[in-house]
Amino acid sequence: MTPIASSSGSWLISPDVGLMIWTLVVFVISVLILNRFVFPRIREMLDRRAAAISEQIDAQERLRAEAEDVLREYREQLAHARSQADEIVGRAREAGKQHERETLEEARVRRERMLEQTRRDIEDETRRALEQIRKEVATLTILATEKVTRKALSATDQRKLVDDALRELDFTVLEGSEN
Repeated sequence: MTPIASSSGSWLISPDVGLMIWTLVVFVISVLILNRFVFPRIREMLDRRAAAISEQIDAQERLRAEAEDVLREYREQLAHARSQADEIVGRAREAGKQHERETLEEARVRRERMLEQTRRDIEDETRRALEQIRKEVATLTILATEKVTRKALSATDQRKLVDDALRELDFTVLEGSEN
């Protein structure tokens, strides 16, 4: 074996002090450069990101609080609208009942008027019928008297006979049976 080949495997195992010092120097310089230039920017970006996240969380909290306020207001308005609707329905029911009462009262009054009018019409017709019956009775009485006496009577005689006959008839029975 060649000395390079045998030494090439051992250099990883056996530490070289010069290489370690240079590695440490490069590491320290790298850390200093990173601390000086890179880490502040990373820290700044992380701080901005944390601030943005914090702002988003605050904004979400505000939105949630506003949403709760809006929901509470909506529920209050809904409750108010329901109470108004119930009030309107109640008033409509009361108005319906009042209208029904008024309609029934008007119908009752109209029925009473019609019954009264019908009673008056019946009384008028009864009077007319009785008057007609009286006239026919008077005519029949005159005819019967003429036939019995076989002579014509004068107007005053006829009138006297009719009045006598009418006085003898009881028309109150007819008037009472119609009522």
